[in-house]
Amino acid sequence: MYPNLYYIFKDWFGVEWHGLSLLNTFGLMVAMGFVTAAIVLSKEMQRKEKLGLLSPREEMITVGEPASMTEILINAVVGFIFGYKIFGVFFSMPAGSNAQDYIFSGSGSIIGGLLTAVFLAWLKWWDKNKQKLKEPERRNVRIWPHDRVGDIIILGLIFGIIGAKIFDNLENWSDFVKDPIGRLFSMGGLTFYGGLIVAAIAICWYAYKKGIKIIHLVDAAGLALLLAYAVGRIGCQVSGDGDWGVFNSAYVVNAEGNVVEAAPGDYQKQLNKNAAYYLSGQVLSKDSALIQITDRTYESLEKVPHRSFKAPSFIPVWMVAYTYPHNVNKDGVQMANCEEEHCRALPQPVFPTPFYETIACTLLFLLLWAVRKRIKVPGVMFGMYLIVNGLERFAVELIRVNNTYSIFGFHPTQAELISAALVLAGIILIVVVKKRAANQD
Repeated sequence: MYPNLYYIFKDWFGVEWHGLSLLNTFGLMVAMGFVTAAIVLSKEMQRKEKLGLLSPREEMITVGEPASMTEILINAVVGFIFGYKIFGVFFSMPAGSNAQDYIFSGSGSIIGGLLTAVFLAWLKWWDKNKQKLKEPERRNVRIWPHDRVGDIIILGLIFGIIGAKIFDNLENWSDFVKDPIGRLFSMGGLTFYGGLIVAAIAICWYAYKKGIKIIHLVDAAGLALLLAYAVGRIGCQVSGDGDWGVFNSAYVVNAEGNVVEAAPGDYQKQLNKNAAYYLSGQVLSKDSALIQITDRTYESLEKVPHRSFKAPSFIPVWMVAYTYPHNVNKDGVQMANCEEEHCRALPQPVFPTPFYETIACTLLFLLLWAVRKRIKVPGVMFGMYLIVNGLERFAVELIRVNNTYSIFGFHPTQAELISAALVLAGIILIVVVKKRAANQD
């Protein structure tokens, strides 16, 4: 596992640049997911523009103005904050400190902050000054919908994080009540569907205000979301962010820390050996003291969720049984001969569900991308996205560990409820738009 770039550079190039620990692989892959979404969304919107389905809007803008004092000050403040923290991580952070904790502390580099503030303030002045006219002019410009993809992606990022946090805390309400401030501002704790729902509301509102036909926008967005989700799940898999499946009892971890096929009784022996981990979330530290390492605990060893599945001979074992060594959550038991910050691996291998979702969503994206030009009724593509996305997520929830609700004797997870609702919504949407299109013919 590579919880951050420090581990990648150490493994690949043999260098130990501790400043790189600031850059989490999960965050980087999420960023790549947004970039991927922007590319796909822009391409598909341009295709719809050529077909006459999306139209530009005329807007008045002022050109030739010099940089205002407000713009310069905003750039300077933003530059100071970034420089204060980034320079601090690389040059002022105490040895052994956690980069994420340092970022959210009051510590930093004042010199780095001032240098970055001056540079960004000058950059804004220089950029506006080279375009300055003797007399600023008001011009009428034509803005196409694909020109607004940058704004759409930023809205998706901001409101996606807000929604993901809200839904995660709703799903883990008891933890939120215990520590609301910590839960709100922690680095982790994000629910995909929460981000999707809140971001979708914000983007549709923006599209309405800018005169973009929402039905065509969401058709294009469905494709972008599928591929972006596939890319984002790479980050979950590579970093080991805890979004894995249930334990695979067909395998166990031997004394050397390797995953091996379980003999009869081996799985139960491993459960008993690590009972403190499963029942209290605690393990022994290096100095033989009990420390809390995970919040996933069970009433008894019999209730530890697991499935037994042996890998076919043509695939590697890690595809069905993986311990996520060096995971970013620091979840599991201490690894032998490891002195780094992230030195834990799960005591029992699990199903690597993020890997499954990356494969599934990539294939589903390729399928929808291949048929998109054959679909003539607006809204059908988005309906198909809702259906395949819901089915994919519902299927993977069957082997994932999540909090459940009790509804009339059933115990679904939040993701199962939402994914079922998405499938139903997708079917209804396709029926409605097809019926409407038939009535218009």
